[in-house]
Amino acid sequence: MNPPPPPTADHDDEVTAQALREQYESGSTVDQLAASSGLSYGTVLNRLRKAGTVMRTSWQTRGMREEQARRNLAARLRRLYDEQGATLAELAVAGSVTRRVARRLLIEAGGTPRTTQQTLRIRSAARRARRMKLASSLRARYEAGATVPDLAAEYSYSVGTVYRLLHQAGTRMRPKHHHGPARTPRKRS
Repeated sequence: MNPPPPPTADHDDEVTAQALREQYESGSTVDQLAASSGLSYGTVLNRLRKAGTVMRTSWQTRGMREEQARRNLAARLRRLYDEQGATLAELAVAGSVTRRVARRLLIEAGGTPRTTQQTLRIRSAARRARRMKLASSLRARYEAGATVPDLAAEYSYSVGTVYRLLHQAGTRMRPKHHHGPARTPRKRS
């Protein structure tokens, strides 16, 4: 059995040529178009030319890719800055750029640089929230029957820190028990 003949209608070629042109103008390379469409490199070139596409040079394609990479980096840095309260120095490290470039990228992505005091307040609020979450977790475990020394060992905190966190969570403490052998009563003379 022979495979079906390839489509020969001019209309299909025009639609494909126009679709290829749109993809090419949005930044795809001829190699990428050939791979995604299953057409040969030469056929893709012919269809692009047939659609009246203005072809780019390799350095123009590189420039488009660098611009897209810059936009992606700027968006990623803004997410870190807005969602996680990162500082400009931390953005510089995350983006492998200088602090000044990180600030410029943040502004390009639509972000507004914060003052040091604003960053400190954001981080303080985040620490407070994490600490209260930990305190609530400790309280739930304590009220379920865990002892303070057990919690201290499990969470790698000192006993004093566990007591402080339990008090911050409003935990009603159990009475202290004497562990060990019973004392012998004193004799009165």
